[in-house]
Amino acid sequence: MTTDFKHHQAAHCENGVASNLLRHNGLNLSEPMVFGIGSGLFFVYLPFLKVNHAPAISYRPLPGSIFGKAAKRLGIKIKRQKFSGPAAAEKALQENLKNNIPSGLQVGVYNLTYFPDDYRFHFNAHNLVVYGQEGDNYLVSDPVMETVTSLTTQELERVRFAKGAFAPRGQIYYPIHIPENPDLKKAIVTAIKATCRDMTAPVPIVGVNGIRFVAKQIRKWHIKHGVKKANHYLAQVVRMQEEIGTGGGGFRFIYAAFLQEASVVLDNVVLKELSYEMTAIGDKWRDFAVEAARVYKNRSSKPDVYNMLADMLTEIADKEEVFFKKLRKAI
Repeated sequence: MTTDFKHHQAAHCENGVASNLLRHNGLNLSEPMVFGIGSGLFFVYLPFLKVNHAPAISYRPLPGSIFGKAAKRLGIKIKRQKFSGPAAAEKALQENLKNNIPSGLQVGVYNLTYFPDDYRFHFNAHNLVVYGQEGDNYLVSDPVMETVTSLTTQELERVRFAKGAFAPRGQIYYPIHIPENPDLKKAIVTAIKATCRDMTAPVPIVGVNGIRFVAKQIRKWHIKHGVKKANHYLAQVVRMQEEIGTGGGGFRFIYAAFLQEASVVLDNVVLKELSYEMTAIGDKWRDFAVEAARVYKNRSSKPDVYNMLADMLTEIADKEEVFFKKLRKAI
C-alpha cells in the first residue's frame, strides 16, 4: 500500500513537508516560498519554559503555523486532526493511505530510530510524511533526510505520541483543497508585512528585542548560575539554532532565498538586494554559534567570552532591526 509520492530533501522539516505535500497535489512551491509566505522567520525567548533543563528558545513560530499561515494566504484548505489515543490515530492514517493520501505527521525526535544519536533530543515539533506501508513498516519521507526511510508500527506510534512540551498527540494533516490560481503576489506581500511586524514587535522576549534580551542574559548566566549551567544554557541556544528544527542561521538563508524568488514574482529589485543583506546576517548567526560552541565545549581561550558572545548577539539584533524596517518600506 503506497502512493506515487516524490521525496525532495529540504533544509527544514515543516517547510519541506508542506512543499512536498503541495507539489504532490499539483502546486509547485519551493521550500523558501512556503517558508516566506508562512512567516517562518521568528524569534522568541521563553525563560519560564524549560526544555532539556534550559530556557526555551525558538527561531520559528509554533509548530504547524508556517504551513497554516501559508495555506490561509494562498486559499488552501488543510485538514488537521489530533487524537486521544494511538488506535484512532493509526486508523486515520490507514484510511488516508487506502485513499492514496500522503499525510504529514508531527512527531517527537527522540525515538526516531533513523536519526543519528547526537540528533535525538526531546523535541516534539518535527514533521515528516507517511506515504505508504509495506508489511509492518510505514514508508516515511522525512524532508531533512537525503532518501526515504521507514518506521515500524510500534516506532511510529512512539514518536506520534511522544510526551512533553508540544506533545504531538498523533497529529495528522494534509491539504484537501488547493485553488487553481492562488494569488502569489498578494500572499507574499501579506507575509512580508507580518514578518516585519513580528520581528520588530514592542515585546521584550520577541523578535529583535528578544535577541537583545538573550544577550543580556548571557552576560549574567555565569555569575548567577555558575559556569557549568551557563554553558548548558549556551548549548541550548546553539542546539535550537543549528541542530533542532527551529533554524536560527539556516532560517536566515532560507528567508534570503525567499526574497530572491519574491523579487522576481513582484518585479522588485530591492528585495533581491535585501536578500544579500539577510544572507550576511545569517553568516553572523553562524559565527555566533561557532564561538558559543567553543565556550561550552571549553575550547575557547578568548578573554571575557560571555560579554563577547553578548556583544555578537546585540550586533545581530541591531542589524536585523535595520533590515526589517528597510524590508517593510520595500514592499
